[in-house]
Amino acid sequence: MLRLTELQLPIEHPPEALAAAIQKRLRLPDGALLGFTVFKRSYDARKKSELNFVYTVDCELRDEAAILAKFKEDRHVGPAPDTSYKPVAAAPVGHANRPLVIGFGPCGIFAALALAQMGFRPIVLERGKAVRQRTQDTWGLWRGSVLNPASNVQFGEGGAGLFSDGKLYSQVKDPKFHGRKVLQEFVKAGAPEEILYVSKPHIGTFRLTGVVTRMREEIESLGGEVRFQQQVTDLLVEDGHLRGVTLAGGETLRADHVILALGHSARETFRMLEARKVFMEAKPFSVGFRVEHPQSVIDRARLGRYAGHPLLGAADYKLVHHAANGRSVYSFCMCPGGTVVAATSEPNRVVTNGMSQYSRNERNANAGIVVGISPEDYPGGVAAGPLAGIALQEELESRAYLLGGSNYQAPAQLVGDFIAGKPSTTLGAVEPSYKPGVLLGDLAPSLPEYAITAIREALPAFDKQIKGFAMPDAVLTGVETRTSSPLRITRGEDYQSLNTRGLYPAGEGAGYAGGIMSAGIDGLRVAEALALSLQSRPAAA
Repeated sequence: MLRLTELQLPIEHPPEALAAAIQKRLRLPDGALLGFTVFKRSYDARKKSELNFVYTVDCELRDEAAILAKFKEDRHVGPAPDTSYKPVAAAPVGHANRPLVIGFGPCGIFAALALAQMGFRPIVLERGKAVRQRTQDTWGLWRGSVLNPASNVQFGEGGAGLFSDGKLYSQVKDPKFHGRKVLQEFVKAGAPEEILYVSKPHIGTFRLTGVVTRMREEIESLGGEVRFQQQVTDLLVEDGHLRGVTLAGGETLRADHVILALGHSARETFRMLEARKVFMEAKPFSVGFRVEHPQSVIDRARLGRYAGHPLLGAADYKLVHHAANGRSVYSFCMCPGGTVVAATSEPNRVVTNGMSQYSRNERNANAGIVVGISPEDYPGGVAAGPLAGIALQEELESRAYLLGGSNYQAPAQLVGDFIAGKPSTTLGAVEPSYKPGVLLGDLAPSLPEYAITAIREALPAFDKQIKGFAMPDAVLTGVETRTSSPLRITRGEDYQSLNTRGLYPAGEGAGYAGGIMSAGIDGLRVAEALALSLQSRPAAA
């Protein structure tokens, strides 16, 4: 196969135009193009008056060697890489040393799936509920202000990624094309095939529920087990090696190999790990607000006359501003045509996040506008230890709960009022989407002063890039505190904990991922490392 990149065509080109463009670009004689597949399709929005699709295609040619020789100096033409997934190991005959996977978010799902496909019959322990029951519990908070601390946006089948935009792209280095494996497994489980080639694929929450269920069924069909409402409360460690786990109900499971695929909100588990002296260290994360604009404002600013085009869908954005006080402010988890959601997992705290359905057709666009902070900013500074970032998160989330009226409403303020430093009393043209609702006021007390100052400076700067971004009626909703894990459960080159052998920290909660795609990739990598370790050991008698 030959790969051709940077092939541009008008947005509204007919289907047959792509084959014709390939033939013209490669100067092929009739009959030389035997077939092709679209590997990636994006669009170039730099000239809003003339948008084009940009294709990467893999072509099957009659005389590929000759074509490659003719274009050997052309950086846009070359051999297509082999992106197929190849298992690194297979369970030995008679293998009885079943690995455990703690957590069934994106990282845990792909770790368990890879282990099951290699024959290792993993046992998955998930503290929350199966996806259908979990969805009902989550709606209980959104519609009735009733929080279930064990089953919510953060905990349960699918992890925090289930109630998000479902974005499936990442900037992590991926030389072995694990990301392709992630996408292919999603499609196999019922996701739309377009996620294999569109530049910024996403699935959306409602579709993800069915996809996740079918992936769990495959794990079980291959001999794996998924046990819900099974919270791990302790580790059994002997001479620096993990030998098992204890569950909340008192049951002990013996295991020498455990993948720790926690989400970033597993605070009780983090505290247990510290008590067991598993090596961890504080790491940076970000705090801020959710901002909402009419999606039409973003579409016009990003797509010009193509705003609302059905082939392009709702437009997104990515923004960064370096403030005068030394802080970086950036957009995070932008959700086109989506909603702001209540994402707390703990009583008497308020946390926001963003979510989109597959259609992305809600009236508002939303994104986190967040400020980077580091361990030096945490209570007690670096000397306070690995849990200091959690302490800061809890303080800010409790403060937001009080500012929102102590009933799971979120504090909110209009952008114009926030910039001017005055409380908001009435909404304007933008209706906030957060449920159970918002309480207007002053957001300044909700975050540290340096964060408020940096965001106030950033919003007008962002308006220069996206006209209307600082519109007075846009709504800020607080607070966004769980952008990533505030700590790292550090691992070595073999993917095991630095001081607890047999423990494989993985994914977002361990500080090694930031989203569905990167978490899935990390789950595959860690599963492979564990499988290779088990394959090298003799089978149990």
